[in-house]
Amino acid sequence: MSSLSIRRWSWIHKWSSLVATSFMLLLCLTGLPLIYHHEIGHLLGNDVEAPALAPAVAPELAAAPPRANVDAVIGAARALYPNKLVMYISQEIDEPAIWNVTLGDTPTDEHYKPIAVDARTARVITEPAFEGGAFMSTMFRLHVDLFAGLYGKLFLGLMGLLLIVAIVSGVVLYAPFMRKLEFGTVRRERSARLKWLDLHNLLGIVTLVWALVVGATGMVNTWADLLLKVWQATEIAAMLEPYRGAAPPTQRASMDAAIKLAESAAPGMRVAFVAFPGTPFASPHHYGIYMRGSEAFSSRLYKPVLIDAQTGQITDQRALPRYLTALLISQPLHFGDYGGAPMKLLWALLDIATIIVLGSGLYLWVQRGRAARRHLQAVAQAREKAAPVLAHEGEGP
Repeated sequence: MSSLSIRRWSWIHKWSSLVATSFMLLLCLTGLPLIYHHEIGHLLGNDVEAPALAPAVAPELAAAPPRANVDAVIGAARALYPNKLVMYISQEIDEPAIWNVTLGDTPTDEHYKPIAVDARTARVITEPAFEGGAFMSTMFRLHVDLFAGLYGKLFLGLMGLLLIVAIVSGVVLYAPFMRKLEFGTVRRERSARLKWLDLHNLLGIVTLVWALVVGATGMVNTWADLLLKVWQATEIAAMLEPYRGAAPPTQRASMDAAIKLAESAAPGMRVAFVAFPGTPFASPHHYGIYMRGSEAFSSRLYKPVLIDAQTGQITDQRALPRYLTALLISQPLHFGDYGGAPMKLLWALLDIATIIVLGSGLYLWVQRGRAARRHLQAVAQAREKAAPVLAHEGEGP
């Protein structure tokens, strides 16, 4: 590689890294507790001073009763807030004994009330808070959108793109640099700056694939709102075309019967969540029942089944488009949710290593600036000392 090419790649790596590093450090620091958000939620929930923060846990029963009527489950939640509307009901894949019922003042209420109801007895368990309470909620919002909504997400997506550019340019620069050294060499006997440069390069290569995966999936996740709007404007709009101009239903069919019908139409799949009429994942005329597989991979992929909210009959069902499939796959991969505790630990260790890479990069940039300033000061001082001598020599005999 020519010296000109090295200078160009060095410029790209320098500025893409500098622009993105501060935000990437923030994302790594906030992402670390989010990897263990379930565990932190249980830990804080077990604190006697904060019992309300505990995630919902289904009570143990002496016998395993059959699944309760879903209409009764919804009724139990609505009994707490009779003036609110049902927005969604959902089930976690690892907690089928609980229905999470979401209530709001409108179908798009952002200040909703979550209610956890026992799926076997139709009894209210609790009103769960975000796992970990205010701390985890703050970490989540900082990590997802910087408290700036869609604009914050798109900005973080741009930072993710710059991270990918910084990684690629770093790899290009790493090859000629390491021709002079063995892989993994850290020159501890030299200056602190050289030691941190070697450590920065070594950890950067070790975390290369992980950083690319997390950076790319994080960037895709920031497009979630836009991708959903595209899906609603195309696929969902086509599914709802026969209902254009129709009046909203005056009465609603049984949700329990609708779920059983969706399960029979999608054998081998289970209900992930149900969107009620008027919410963004349904229409004013339909229940949107979203089915998922039971395996680790297929459980992340949804299949929507639209059911007429008045007649209780299926009107359409189809697979998600590829761009939404990519989004749904990227979300758990971003936080290491695929492989249980071992993968979470690996994700946490790589996250910490990346924090060191980013921090050392900032340190090297600051130290390089200081070294440059010291060099300029030394040159200026040398010129000042030489000036009288040169002037004296210029006077002549």
